[in-house]
Amino acid sequence: MKKRVTDDFSAEAAGGSSLSNQVFEQLEAGILDGSIPAGESLNEQKLSTELGVSRTPVREAIRMLEQKNLVRLVPHKGAVVLGVDRKDLLDVYMIRSYIEGLASRWAAENITATKSNALQEIVDLQEFYYLKSNHDKISEMDSRFHETIFRFSESRKLEHMLRDLHHMIQRFRKLSIAEASRTEKAIAEHKLILEAICKGDGDEAERQTAIHIGNARDNMLLLLEDEI
Repeated sequence: MKKRVTDDFSAEAAGGSSLSNQVFEQLEAGILDGSIPAGESLNEQKLSTELGVSRTPVREAIRMLEQKNLVRLVPHKGAVVLGVDRKDLLDVYMIRSYIEGLASRWAAENITATKSNALQEIVDLQEFYYLKSNHDKISEMDSRFHETIFRFSESRKLEHMLRDLHHMIQRFRKLSIAEASRTEKAIAEHKLILEAICKGDGDEAERQTAIHIGNARDNMLLLLEDEI
């Protein structure tokens, strides 16, 4: 049973759009983490009962999911979940290799001692949690490392695009990070990116980031051959 939206937001009268967003976020999370599988139909009446809301915010949420290409409206079936398939993943990693590399280049161009120290601390923590086999913290530090580079690029547009791409493939990134051999390599790759950024070498920062994302893509595809 899905969590009732009204447990956190007591009355639809307090804001229909807010309810729609809550329903959307819950359904999106379920689709992206795989708990709502590709091919499943989203029944408005069933969802409204499970979530404790009227059909209107559910209908609006489904429209939002359609806009993000996570569901497709099919005659006589309603909204059918598309999820994230192999082609989506390959596209995301290809796009990431270009624009995330650009973020690293710009971060290198904007680097300061304070920023260098912040990135170094994240890599040190990721290595510490790796030695402790704390996968949740390793994943958290991995995300923080990339998000900090996005922020240091000083481009809000770029940061927004990259956060959205990472969000789309979060389940697959966590699976990849959980593999010990990949984690060790990823930390080594982070160190090379960090070194280039701290030196202010935009070319090398961009190059190392593209290598890192390519390696992450290859590892993820090996892990998920039977899943997607």
